[in-house]
Amino acid sequence: MRATALCSTRLRRSALRETMFTVLLALFFAACAQPDAPSASSTDGAQAAPGAVNVSDDMSFFITSRNPGAGADLGGLDGADALCQTLAQEVGAGERTWRAYLSTTSVSARDRIGSGPWLNAAGIQIAANVDELHGENNLTKATQLTERGDTLNGRGDTPNMHDILTGSQLDGTSFGDDGTDHTCSDWTSSSEDGSAQVGHHDRTGGGANPESWNSAHPSRGCSLDNLRATGGDGRFYCFAADGD
Repeated sequence: MRATALCSTRLRRSALRETMFTVLLALFFAACAQPDAPSASSTDGAQAAPGAVNVSDDMSFFITSRNPGAGADLGGLDGADALCQTLAQEVGAGERTWRAYLSTTSVSARDRIGSGPWLNAAGIQIAANVDELHGENNLTKATQLTERGDTLNGRGDTPNMHDILTGSQLDGTSFGDDGTDHTCSDWTSSSEDGSAQVGHHDRTGGGANPESWNSAHPSRGCSLDNLRATGGDGRFYCFAADGD
């Protein structure tokens, strides 16, 4: 009887070990089948790698997704153009020649952006040519996207970013040297007392021309804090100037 009981006990222990082994083996394979957890660098709002954003190959217009950091001091037209080129390069559109839609005391924005047509990051045409751009165009909050295809905050959003730097009159021409600062010293100043003409990308708000995308009202100051305090973020328009 003792021998039989001992044998039975050993059999039960052996069966238990086999069961435990089977369970552990199953857990091991289940763990191997799980996808790797995303790394910290790819989550929590981290920017996608350059070129990883899915934008239209025909993109020829966008609002900058950021300001260089010094408000309306963009490093002049050359610095603004360079940022347009850099942002386009980051999303795989750097083979085109990009220009900032900005006027100075001696240069008109409409003369620096080519002849069109211009399409946004979604491939939607916003204007066929320079005259249409400054007339009956397709510029709305929904169509004026950044180079990454994002919609920029407008009036009613927090924070409001609808003031877009242009330094231009309604027809895209320069104000000239009329004794008033419309361009924050030709885009070289971040002072508290300068001013730049701005448009409303959402086509609404205050100012003399609240529905204008390029010439709604002057800013109150040129620093980034000044621009943000009145509904802007130091963003500006970029156009591909090389046509088709």
